[in-house]
Amino acid sequence: MITELRTLIAVSQLGTFAAAGDRIGLTQSAVSSQIKRLEESLGFPLFDRTARSATLNAAGSTILSKAEEIVRLFNELADLPNELTDHGLLRIGAISSVQSTLLTRALRALRKSHPTLPIKVIPGVSMQLMNQLDAGEIDLAIMIRPPFGLLPELKWHPLIREPFVFIAPATTTTNDWSDLIQSAPFLRYERTSFGGRQVERFLQSKHLAVHDSVELDDIQGIVRMVASGLGVALIPMAETYLPLPKEVRAISLEEHTFYREIGILQRAQKASLHSVLHLCNCLRDASTFDSSSL
Repeated sequence: MITELRTLIAVSQLGTFAAAGDRIGLTQSAVSSQIKRLEESLGFPLFDRTARSATLNAAGSTILSKAEEIVRLFNELADLPNELTDHGLLRIGAISSVQSTLLTRALRALRKSHPTLPIKVIPGVSMQLMNQLDAGEIDLAIMIRPPFGLLPELKWHPLIREPFVFIAPATTTTNDWSDLIQSAPFLRYERTSFGGRQVERFLQSKHLAVHDSVELDDIQGIVRMVASGLGVALIPMAETYLPLPKEVRAISLEEHTFYREIGILQRAQKASLHSVLHLCNCLRDASTFDSSSL
């Protein structure tokens, strides 16, 4: 029930199921289901609901303080086995696009001061890594900034801003990306991912109607599909994807450019651990690649 208690706290802070869902990465219906499950387990309602808001009732207000205490204690339990991270295993969650570039440079620097420190790199997408961090399964995550507010116990440190670009087969002769994106098959960055949500918001804000062809959460795969002539796409221009294949052409969005922010997400309790702190410094020093200049 820890997940449901976290959701209860988010709804109480933000006032609506929709806003809470945006913060914790769930749909409004998923938030509603979690609250309903919690209420069924407790045997009484927690909210006075209207069409536009959800307000804690008297029972809910009483439960909220207990829920906050339970979540705080649970977070401390998750940290207990890893209090000696400086002398044990350092667990780093990382999205695929930073593993061979930013993270490799940082680990090379970290090895100079911690030559024998055991390190485990856990790959994953940003939402998965955030959940693993919250559960105490990793010590920090290198990931895309979430498109919603973070809980107070989580700290965010920005590292890199990657511009989104339009990519098309190299045989494309026009620079009119807005026309191409609406006429060619669209290879979509998976829309439930953090980066994919940015693409979806961009398309909606520009009122661009696309012809969805393939959807996947693998940017390298999208690049290969564009190279094979399967369609066009919007992707973040990350260091790891360069140089692009000769069969792919990148077209700048110019004044319409939007960005994906890559950074470090960590638990506040872990921030003072020497090995974690030193890795964060190494990551900052290693984040000198500026893809916006391409």
